[in-house]
Amino acid sequence: PDGKDITFVAKVDSSSLLRKPNMKWLKGKWLDLGSKAGKHLQFKEVYDRNTKIYTYEMSIIKVVDGDAGGYRCEVTSKDKCDSCTFEVSVQGRSGDRQSYYYAGEDAGDLDFSALLKKREKKHKEVVVEEVDVWEILKAAKPCDYEKIAFEYGITDLRGMLKRLKNMRKKVEPKITDAFLRKLDSAYSVDKGKKIQLSVELADPNAPLKWLKNGQEIKPSAKYVFESVGNKRTLTINKCNLSDDAAYECVVEEEKCFTEVFVKEPPITITKLLDDVHTVVGEKVEFEVEVSEEGANVKWMKDGVELNRETAGSKYRFKKDGKRHILIINEATTEDIGMYYVFTNGGESKAELEVEDKELQVLQSIADLTVKAAEQAVFKCEVSDEKVTGKWFKDGVEVLPSDRIKMTHIGRTHKLMIDDVKPSDAGDYTFVPDGYALSLSAKLNFLEIKIDYVPRQDPPKIHLDTSATGSKNTITVVAGNKLRLDVEITGEPAPTVCWMKGGEVRKNRKHSHHSPHTHSNVHQILSTFAEGRVRVETRKTLSSFVIEGAEKEDEGRYSITVTNPAGEDKVELFVRIVDVPNPPENVKCTSVGEDSGTITWDPPAFDGGVPIKGYLMERKKVGSSRWTKLNFDVYESTTYEAKKMIEGVLYEMRVFAVNGIGISQPSANSKPFMPIAPTSEPTRLMVDDVTDTTCALKWRPPERIGAGGIDGYIIEYCIEGSKYMQKLGKNQYRVKGLPVGEKMLFRVVAVNIAGRSPPVTLTQAVTIREIMENPKIRLPRHLRNKLVKFVGEKVNLVIPFQGKPRPVVTWFKDGVLLEDNTVGTRTSEVDTIIFIRSAERTHSGKYTLSVQIENMSDSADIYIQVVEKPGPPIAVRVTEVWGFNAALEWKPPKDDGNCEIIGYTIQKADMKTKDWFTVYEHNRRPSCTVSDLVMGNEYFFRVFSENICGLSDEAGISKNTALITKTGLDYKPPPFREMDVNRSPKFTAPLVDRCVVAGYAAAISCAVRGYPKPKIIWMKNNMIIREDPKFLMQNNQGVLTLNIRKPSTFDGGRYSCRAINDLGQDEVECKLEVREPQKTLSAVVSLNRMIY
Repeated sequence: PDGKDITFVAKVDSSSLLRKPNMKWLKGKWLDLGSKAGKHLQFKEVYDRNTKIYTYEMSIIKVVDGDAGGYRCEVTSKDKCDSCTFEVSVQGRSGDRQSYYYAGEDAGDLDFSALLKKREKKHKEVVVEEVDVWEILKAAKPCDYEKIAFEYGITDLRGMLKRLKNMRKKVEPKITDAFLRKLDSAYSVDKGKKIQLSVELADPNAPLKWLKNGQEIKPSAKYVFESVGNKRTLTINKCNLSDDAAYECVVEEEKCFTEVFVKEPPITITKLLDDVHTVVGEKVEFEVEVSEEGANVKWMKDGVELNRETAGSKYRFKKDGKRHILIINEATTEDIGMYYVFTNGGESKAELEVEDKELQVLQSIADLTVKAAEQAVFKCEVSDEKVTGKWFKDGVEVLPSDRIKMTHIGRTHKLMIDDVKPSDAGDYTFVPDGYALSLSAKLNFLEIKIDYVPRQDPPKIHLDTSATGSKNTITVVAGNKLRLDVEITGEPAPTVCWMKGGEVRKNRKHSHHSPHTHSNVHQILSTFAEGRVRVETRKTLSSFVIEGAEKEDEGRYSITVTNPAGEDKVELFVRIVDVPNPPENVKCTSVGEDSGTITWDPPAFDGGVPIKGYLMERKKVGSSRWTKLNFDVYESTTYEAKKMIEGVLYEMRVFAVNGIGISQPSANSKPFMPIAPTSEPTRLMVDDVTDTTCALKWRPPERIGAGGIDGYIIEYCIEGSKYMQKLGKNQYRVKGLPVGEKMLFRVVAVNIAGRSPPVTLTQAVTIREIMENPKIRLPRHLRNKLVKFVGEKVNLVIPFQGKPRPVVTWFKDGVLLEDNTVGTRTSEVDTIIFIRSAERTHSGKYTLSVQIENMSDSADIYIQVVEKPGPPIAVRVTEVWGFNAALEWKPPKDDGNCEIIGYTIQKADMKTKDWFTVYEHNRRPSCTVSDLVMGNEYFFRVFSENICGLSDEAGISKNTALITKTGLDYKPPPFREMDVNRSPKFTAPLVDRCVVAGYAAAISCAVRGYPKPKIIWMKNNMIIREDPKFLMQNNQGVLTLNIRKPSTFDGGRYSCRAINDLGQDEVECKLEVREPQKTLSAVVSLNRMIY
C-alpha cells in the first residue's frame, strides 16, 4: 500500500566463485538504482563465511506511486551472469484516492480541492493539444534535445535517445507463415489511458502467448485478451510507468516484437502564486504547487531567470514534494517587480510590493504630577535612531528656551521643563517626523498654599478654546478621550453646574475651610467620578471628561458657576468627528486586456470632515492576500486598475480617507475578469458560388486571448444597403441569395468581451453559378506503375475538379469495379480507392472516370502486387572437370508476379554439409563453380530473386560433383635440425640511473644465449650474494635487480655477468642515490597545514 516500507532480499551462492560477485538493482530496462541511494532507497549487503552466501537487500521507504513498475536484480562474476525480475504495484489509500479525484491532482499534505472546484466552475477548460514526443525528437536537432526534454517533462532523455536510435534502424519485414499481420515496431500511450496490441494469425486455431520483458502475461482486469476470427488483441488498461516495456507475441515457434512507451502528462500548476505586499527587511516566500513530485520549475523576475548560480545568497530555492518555494531572506525596494514560475505545462506570476518598515514605539511617555519649581521630564523611545520629531503642548509646538530643553540621543527623545509653573500644565504630545503616529501624556501641576485668607470675589470662568480653531467649539475624534479643564475663580468657592441642553451633568461647591463642605465635596465626587461621561473637580479646576467619544455626545454644553458674590456662565459646542463610512456600490463597469474600470459611490457619512480621497485594493478570487493599488489618496470615484492577468478573476474594494483616518473597507465588488475582444478574422475568401448560395471560409484571428472564441457572425448585404447577420464557424454557406445580385460579405469574431473588428471582402461577389469542366489531377507518383507487396495496404487519393459535382466511376481492366475487397469513397473534390490487404489478384489497370453531363475526363492507374518467387526447378550438375563443376537450372514456375532479377548459388560438401555462397545476383540460369577441393563431393542449391528478395525455398541439385585425386606424390626435402647453441650476448644493456633515497629502485637488462647462461650481479666488482636488501629475477632472459629502499651508501657501479660453456658477456651502469629535497617537503607540509 501507498506510504508503507517494502524490502526485497536476494541470496547468491559464491562457493564456486573465485571472487566476490557484482550485484546491480535495476528499474525498467536500464535505470541503475545504485545511484539513487538515500533516505528513500536503502541497500544492505551481508556475507556468511560458513555457507559462503551473499545476502543483498533493497528497501523502499514509504512507497509512492512513482515506485510502481518492473524491477530486475542482476549478479555478475567474470563470464557468469544471472538475473531475476519482479514487479511492484502500488495501491493508494481510499482517502488519498478520494482527494485525488476531487482535486484533480495528488494534493499531498495540503488539500486544495475546494479551491480547484471553484476555479473549475469559473474558468474555461483549456484543451491541451496531443503531442507525439517521438515525432518531435525524430525531427529535432541534437542541440535541441535538452530544451525538448524540459518542455515536455522527459525525465530519462538518455534512454529515449537510445530507443530512438534502435527505431531508426531499417529492418526488412519478414513474411512468416504464422502471422498475416505483425505488431508495429513501437506504440505510444499516455499515462492512465489504455492501449491495444493486435495481430492477425494465419491459423485461427493456433495457440498464442503474450510476453512482457520475457515473462508470460496472464489474463486479469489490467490485461484483457480478445479473439475475433484470426485477430488477437491484448488490451492494457490504465497504463503506468511499469507498462513501459518490451512485449512479444509467440505463436508456436514464431515471434513478433514491439515496445510500448508510456508518456507522462505535462507538469501543470495546481496552486498559483499569490501577490505579496510586505515591508523592508521582512522574509518573503512565493509558493507554487505542481501536479507531480520531483518536477523541475524555472523562476524568473522581470524576464531574468533566477537559479542557484546567479541568485547568490539573495534567493533560496526549496522543494517539498509537489511544492516549490522561492525565498527572499530580507526584502528591499530593489526586489519590487513581477515574479514568474514556469513548467512545461503551465505558468503563473505574482507581484511583489515592498514598503518601508513602520515605526515601533518601544517606550511611550507617561503622565507627570510635579510641584512648583521642580523639573518635569517627558521621555519616549522609538525603534529607529534616525527619526526626529516635534513636541506639542495642547496642540501648539513647544519651542526650546532657557527653561525648556529638548534632546535626541539614539532612539530616546526627551523634553525637560525646569522650574515648573502652573502655566506648564496641559497635554504634551510627541509626533515623529514622517509617520502618522503621536504619543501623548498630561502634566499636572500640584500647587501648595501655605496660608488662606478668606475673601469674597465674584465667580469667573477662565476658558481658552483658541487652539480649537473657532471660539467655544471643541472638535473631538470619535473613540478618543475628551478632557476639558476649566479654571474657576471666586470666593467663597462657587457652585459649578455642567449642562447639555437642559440635563445637569454635575453640581458642586468649592470650599476650603468648612469641614461640612469637605464632606459634601467627597460625596459629589463619589457620585460623579465614575461612568463614561463624568465631571472631575480639583480645587479651582473643573474637568469635563468623555471616555471614548461617540456621535451622540455631540451638542451644545454650558457651565454655570455661582456664589454669593455673583454668577458666570459659558456656553460651548462639542463637535464629534470620525473616519468616514465605507464607500458604496463598488463595481466594474468595463474591462480591457489587462485592465478594468472601477466605479463607486461616496460614503453616506463623511465622518464630519471632508473626504480627501480613496485607497483601492484588489485580489485574485480564491486568494486571501489583498494588493494595494495606490499609496497616495485618489480623489475621483472612477479608477482604472492596470497590470492584471488576462483570464484571471479579480475582486476590488475601496477605502475612504478623510482628515481623521481611513474607513473600513467597502464590500467586495462582484468578480470580474480582464479580457479583450479578439483581433479580426484573417484570410476571408470565397470558396464557392452557386445561383442562390455563396460559400465563405476564413482563418481564426491572430490574437485570441484568454476569452477564446464563442463563434463568428457573418454579415452580408446587397451592395449599397444594410448588412444582415448569420452565425457560423470557420466556414459557412450563405443560402437564399438573389440571383445575379452583387453581394458584400464581412465576418466578425465574438467572445465574452464582445465583437472583434470585422474583416471584409475587398470586392462584391456576383451570385451566379460558375461552370467548370471536369479535370482529374493525377498525382505524379501514380503516373508510373505502382508496386505493392502482398499484404500491404493500398490507399490512393486522387483529386479532381468540376462544377457542378461530377459523377465518379471506377473500372478495372475495362470492366466496372465490383470487387468487395476494393473500396472507394468519393467527396466533392477527391476520390479514394483503398485495399486493406493487397493480393496478387488486385494487380491490373484501374481507370477513373469523372463526368458532368456530356463532358468527361479519365485517368489510368497501374497497380502491380508482388511477392517472393518460387524456387528454381531442374537444378543439376552438367559437367565436372578438374576443380570445376558446371550447373544448369530452369526459372521458377512462380516468379512472384514480377521479373526475376538474379539467382544466388550455394555449395556444400557431403562431409560437413555447411552451405557457402558461391555467386550472388547471377543473371543467367547456369554457372560454373571453381576452386573446389580435391577428394570432396559437392551438392548445390539455387535461390531465385526478385524485387521482394530471395525465394523462401531453394532448388537443390539432383546429382553431385565429385572432385577426384590426380595421383600426385609430394617428396619433402630432408629436415636439417638447426644449431641453436650460442655464447651469451646482452641484447639490452644496463642504463645509468639516479634514484631518491627511501624509495624502491630497480635496474634491468636482457641477455640471450644457449645453453642457459649463469647470471652474476656485482656491485663495485664485488659479487652480490644472499642479501635481503637485493632481489634478483630472471624472466625469459629479462634480468632485474630490485633494491629495497636504497640509501646513499647503495650508490656505486653495478654490473651483470652472463656465463655458459661457449663464453661470457658483461654490462655495467652507474647508480646514484640522492637525498630528498627538504625545501619541497617543507612546502608540501605548509600547504597541508593551510588546507
